[in-house]
Parts: sequence; structure tokens; C-alpha cells
Amino acid sequence: MCCWNIGIVGGGPGGLMTAYQLQKLASVPLRITLLEASGRLGGKILTPQFSTSPVRYEAGAAEFYDYSIFDEDPLKDLIAELGLPIRAMGGPAVVMDNQILANMDDIEAALGPTAAAALLDFDRRAKDQITPLEFYHSDYPEGLHLAPDPRRFDQLLTLVESDDARSYIQNLIHSDLATEPQQTTFTYGLQNYLMNSPAYMHLYGIEGGNQRLVEELAQRIDAEVLLNHPVESIEKQGSSQIRVHSRSGDQPRHDDFDFVVVSLPHNHLGKLAFRGARLQRAIERHLSYYHYPAHYLRITILFDKPFWREAFSDSYWMLDKFGGCCLYDESSREPGSSHGILGWLVGGTAAETMNALTDEELISAALDSLPTFLAHGRKHMVEGRVHRWLSAVNAIPGGIVPRPLDQRHQPEPIEHPQLYLVGDYLFDSTLNGVLDSAEYVAAWLAAQTTDRS
Repeated sequence: MCCWNIGIVGGGPGGLMTAYQLQKLASVPLRITLLEASGRLGGKILTPQFSTSPVRYEAGAAEFYDYSIFDEDPLKDLIAELGLPIRAMGGPAVVMDNQILANMDDIEAALGPTAAAALLDFDRRAKDQITPLEFYHSDYPEGLHLAPDPRRFDQLLTLVESDDARSYIQNLIHSDLATEPQQTTFTYGLQNYLMNSPAYMHLYGIEGGNQRLVEELAQRIDAEVLLNHPVESIEKQGSSQIRVHSRSGDQPRHDDFDFVVVSLPHNHLGKLAFRGARLQRAIERHLSYYHYPAHYLRITILFDKPFWREAFSDSYWMLDKFGGCCLYDESSREPGSSHGILGWLVGGTAAETMNALTDEELISAALDSLPTFLAHGRKHMVEGRVHRWLSAVNAIPGGIVPRPLDQRHQPEPIEHPQLYLVGDYLFDSTLNGVLDSAEYVAAWLAAQTTDRS
């Protein structure tokens, strides 16, 4: 029986999930090689420690989306399969003008009855547009055969007849969007608003750090893992193989594979050279179709105690700073810890502009953004860290009109049917989406290798 040679470019969650799912589904022998440009696996899943204390925090993907209230939830099932414990996350509060708005009574007291009524009207119209089940089924596996909707989310916000209510909505969802309302679609903006309702989905994290998912997957895959091997170019080799050119230090390397899966973020995919006019044009079209870059900065500060707990007991809350940002109580992930950790998730234009600042300036700006009733906490700071994720996510994931899954994952099926792409930007810019992508390609490859053996 033939042993198929599979190359996977990218050691982030998509590459690891593809390798893991492919091993589970394949009925013939496989030889898998995974090439990762950096010195670690995990990509946007990163749970480092501070240097002054062995305390962990999330520097990349902060949470997972729980859709199990509707039907199958492949990511939650995978995490359970790997034996990883999870912890629910929640945070209904928005801080505006140094006031905590955790419910409609708070909103009416702080912003007035007109703003409260406008917000309730927006909420009702949003839920009329997309039901919870429609939200769950919004990946459109067969594509969406409709004319592009030209509306942007800011056009919906202009219908909110209260500046304060509009500001509340923007502060609530800005860090989830990682872009501005005028740069994303009507539908994606609505989805990011509705995800704050427990009727649409829940959030959770992995106890001990989300990076445990990466570690468990890496232990379970039977693959040759090549770290510090950046891939430089990809081309067709002969009639049925794909050649991958990489480099280890100053040593060039090339490998020929029967099938290649490129699992890279959209902004890294464009850095590879795809040789051959037909393949190059196909990749250029693919990149252009999904070119809606969105941005994050993660600013995380270790304090000698969680001084905010008297005001907040949730996993996170929203601040009316930096265009609207999410502030995570990272220490809530480590019950019993004596330290406190706050993590600012800054998105969109603010992240892009503030990227010009030094780490020290960003840490100072984060401390300055604390509400006045928490400003005294500055004296409790121990250490700060900054992680920059410019263009790492997508402002319109799936494109303006979602394409059928085959078209999303196989950019050039005529002369390069052995080449596949995996990415969260093909679905919803989440870890749930990257698993959907990896599962689809793994099932396709398993069928291909079985049929041709």
C-alpha cells in the first residue's frame, strides 16, 4: 500500500488540527511533515509567563466560542477529547464615563431613558435580523448565492437615534470586530453584537492556559515537526507533486509532497512565493478576495494584587477607551492566585495607530485608561508585556459573499489539485473557524488518499 507524503506549512492551530484530524480519518499510511517558521508551535495561541513571577496570561487568542447550546460544537468536543478542563467566561459590563453599565437599569440611570429606549430598539431589530439558529449556521458551506450586500455596519448604527446608545454599542463590540464599523459588513457587525447575548453563544477558556490545546495536539500527532524552517516558495513538481522550498538558518531545503496544506494567516500567506503563472494568479485572486485586514494589540500587566475585584467579579468588561476595548481579568483563569493580571485587547484603527508606540508607552497608556475608581491600582503594577497582532485577523472573514467550501480551500484545482489552504479567515476569524477549515481539508485529503491507493 502506498505511503502518502503530506506537507503542512504552518505550525499554528490550523496546521496542528489538520495533522491531528487527518491522522484520525486516514485509512492508509501517511508520512506527515510540518514546517513552522518560528521556534514554537501554536501561532495565535500563546500563553506565556511573566519574568518576575511564574504567572501565565493569554497573549493571543483569549477565548473559545461555545455553540453547544444549539448542536454539535467540534472545538468543544475536541478539547474534551484531549482531556482539557474548561472554565466559563462572562462579562456583561461596559464602563462609560467612569460608570459601570451592567444592565438596562444602569444604562437608563447613566445615559437616560432616550438612550435606553434606542438601545432596546436596536437590540430588537438586531435579533429580528438574525435568529440564534441562523447565527449558528452562518458559515454557508455551499456558499451564498446572492448579490453582494453593499451595506456596512456603520449604516445600521446611524439608525440608532441616540448618540449615547450608539457609543455604547461601539464600545461593546469594537474589540471583537478589530476594525471600524465602516470597514466591515452589515451582517458581521450584527453577529459581533449578538454574540454578547447568551442566547446566541457562550465563552470559555482552558484551565491552565489555552496553549494547553497546542501542547496536547503536538503530543498526539505522528509527524516530523521542523521548527525554524520558514517556507519561501511553493511550486508544482512534475505531474503530481508539490515542491516546498524552505530554509533552516542559511541552509536551503526542498521537499516534494503528494499533497500540501498551507495553514497560515492571510497576512503571512502573501509572503510566500507561489511559482508558475497559473498558481500565482490564483493565489493573488484568493488574497484579494479576503484582503480585509484587522488589528489587535494585547497589553497585559501583572499587579501584586487584584485590586479591581471589589468593583468587578467577571472575566472581562469593556472600556470606553481606545475606541472601545476589552479588559480581561486574566487572573480569573488562575483561581487562588495572589497576583492580579489585567489584559487590554485594543482593536482596529487604535491598534494600528498605537503600534507606533514603544512597549513602555503602551503600558503607560493602558494604566492611564483605568476608570477613576481604579486609578489607585497603578501603584500595584509589577510588570507589563505587549504583544502585537497587526493584520492578524480579518474584518470581513469569509469575504463579502461566502464561497463554497471547495473554492475557499483549493485555490487552483486544475493544475494544482494537490494544494490546499486552511485558515480562520475563510470562516469567522476564530479558533472555531480554523478547526472547521482543518476538518474540511483533512476529510477531503483522507478521501483522496483512500480513493487513489
